[in-house]
Parts: sequence; structure tokens; C-alpha cells
Amino acid sequence: MWNRVLMMWVVLVVLAFSLSPGSTAERKAIEELYNEIEVFTDALTITQNNYVDEIEPKKLIHGAIRGMLSALDPHSQFMEPEFYNEMKLQTEGEFGGLGIEIGVKDELLTVISPMDGTPAYEVGIKAGDKIVKIEDEITRGISIMDAVGKLRGKPGTDVTITILREGENKLLNFTITRAIIKIRSVKDARILEDNIGYIKLSEFQEKTSKDLEDALLKLEKEGMDSLILDLRNNPGGLLNTAVQVSDKFLPGGRMIVYTKGRIKGQDMEFKSHEKLTHHDYPMMVVLVNEGSASASEIVAGAIQDNHKGIIVGTKTFGKGSVQTVIELKDGSALRLTTSKYFTPSGRSIHGEGIIPDFTVELEEKLEVAKVEKSEEVFEKIEKEEGHPPVQEEKKELKIKKPTPYDNQLSTALDILKGIKVYKKITAPMLETRVR
Repeated sequence: MWNRVLMMWVVLVVLAFSLSPGSTAERKAIEELYNEIEVFTDALTITQNNYVDEIEPKKLIHGAIRGMLSALDPHSQFMEPEFYNEMKLQTEGEFGGLGIEIGVKDELLTVISPMDGTPAYEVGIKAGDKIVKIEDEITRGISIMDAVGKLRGKPGTDVTITILREGENKLLNFTITRAIIKIRSVKDARILEDNIGYIKLSEFQEKTSKDLEDALLKLEKEGMDSLILDLRNNPGGLLNTAVQVSDKFLPGGRMIVYTKGRIKGQDMEFKSHEKLTHHDYPMMVVLVNEGSASASEIVAGAIQDNHKGIIVGTKTFGKGSVQTVIELKDGSALRLTTSKYFTPSGRSIHGEGIIPDFTVELEEKLEVAKVEKSEEVFEKIEKEEGHPPVQEEKKELKIKKPTPYDNQLSTALDILKGIKVYKKITAPMLETRVR
């Protein structure tokens, strides 16, 4: 059996040699790959022959692939056939969830944002919370896909997570009841004051572009002459929807976002169309925070780099990589990072985020020193075993939904009002000069 495995690797390497161009650098790279494959097959054979228990070859191979992808980045994952099938079923139908978008930041499982109106939002989960335990199991080294698998489940069932939150001197336990997550992409749309419109987008779904168009037309009929687009705690969604949303506010032919990968087919550009939409708004502010990610960052970056609006809030999450799912012949699959997003001016979104033009921290946010290493977090947790985290009362953790009176939104209003006053003052002066 193992001789066949070894022979398979040799055939693959020989095939690579026969198909590769003849440059010295390319041949040297393939020789290095061959040497490393020899090390891998030696380790595989030694493990199979000498490990205390007999192991199925499939288990060893899958473990090796899983380890290989985990060495790349937090978003590249190996999915076993059973898990991959379950993920496909959940994508096609309804499933029970908590209503949070998660990622890995500083080697810790992190809440990118809680979605408005979901179970996680209602109990008080916040953007930036570190999930250090799921059902009393420490999350050290957990992959995003494994974490999703543990957090999702049958609607009506409970799951307990333990949170490390900046500004808190203790760990927090939250027991959350799973529910079917249905998110309205346009969460709020109204005129605030002085003909300033306000639209909150909670996620970028298939219908988001149409829902946004309807909201814009409604507010325009009510006299809107400027707009605040709220993307705070919006974890993103579909790339094409982010492009469609950006397209509404940009003149034709403007760059919205582009991707760059290692191979030519991964390099793509997305530009605005020539048709007139809503880009003639004289004034626009986009609100963002650390919970704004992915598609939200694409929109904010496009508007900022094309000088079509002012970005207000705090630095965004910095999730700007593209994952491609590639199914393998045994029914398993690779979720592989294949390219990264760049704003029109060439800024990388991934790991960097979008820096607002005006940085405005929420008033209740505390500035505290961050834990430098994830291992320090888990060492502290293990020392505290036997001392259960304190459960806060749900009513005390209730978060108020965004209102026109929060300080970030108030800043956006002040900016737009100031621009209006400035235009009123300067318009007569410009008219006099023209005459």
C-alpha cells in the first residue's frame, strides 16, 4: 500500500519536471519540492510502520493536508467530506446560528461583528470579543470552520461561549439560544434632519443592491440632499453586491476594487458603469468601525479613494482576502486563499483595514493594553480552571441599537451641516467672481 503511495508522489514529481519550463530557477524550485516530498514520504512511512496503533492511511493523509493549510493563514482550511457536505446543506437551507461573524485575529478566535437583532446581539456580544471557550472547550488553535461547526446547530438549542473582552478584568460567560438567522440588509432608512438621509446596511446579500436602491429613491422623494451610509458592524458578504453598492455612488469608469493573486486568472478589476445612478450626491459620509469587514471595506475604500465621501469612525477589521473552495475526488475540499483585495489607490485591505478620514471612538469604549500573545491568554484561562467565569445579567448587557444621538453619527451630521454652511457662504462669492 505504502509503496503505491510513494510511487504516486514520484510520478507527480516526474510529471512536474516534464511539464515545467526549462529555466534554471524553475527547475531548482521543483528539485527543492522533490527533496521536501521525500522527507514527507519518509515521515509518513515511519509513522505508519512504527506508531503504537495501526492507523488508516486516509486519516494520516487528511491530517497532513489539514496541517499544511493551517500553516498558511487563518482562512485557508481543509474540510473533511462529512463537514463539507454539511456546510453545503447549511448554505442551501436554513440553519440555527448565533448571528455573529467570526475570524482569527492575533491568533485568537474573534467576533468581527454581531448582526443586529440576532441572539448574539441581544445578549450583548460585541465586535472585538475574543471567544476563548466554546462549551468549556478552549479554542486554542481552532480553525474558523471548526468553530463555525461548533457554534451552529439546531434552532432552539443553547451554546455557551466564554468571552475575553477588553476593559473587563474577568472572563464572561454567555449562554445563547440558536435561532434561524434572517438578516434584512437595509436595517434603517430615514431622514434625520436638515434633509440629511441615513441608511444602515447590515450585510451584503443578493438583494442588498435593490433594497438600497429602493431606500435611496424613497429618501430622495422626501427631499434628501446628502447621505450618511452606516456600515458599522457590517461583516460583509458578496463581492458582486459590494461592487453594485459602490457603483451607485461613483461616476462611470472608476475603479472600485481589484484583486491580485499568483496566477493570471486570479487578477481581476471591478469598475463602475457608465450609467448615471446616485453619484451626483453633493455630500456623503460613510460610518465604519472595527466590525466593518470584507465587502464593507471594499465600499468604504472605493468611496474614499475616489473622493466621493468622507469616512468617519474607527479603523475597520481588515478582512481582504479571497477564498476559493476546491473539491477533491474523495469528497473533501480545500478552502484556499487565492488572492487579496486592493482599493483603487492600491492599498491592501487585508490585515490593514480602512483608516477613516476622521477617527471617532465611541464614548463608552475603554482604551486598555492588548494581550500581546494568544498563548498568554490560554495560560491565564488554564490557571483559572475551577474558578468559573462570572455570568453577567442579560438585562445589563443589552446593547442599545444605533440612534441619531451616538457620538459617531453626531460627528457625521456635524460634518455634513458644516459643508452645507460653507457652500452657502462661498456660493455667492463664486457667483460674483464669475460675473
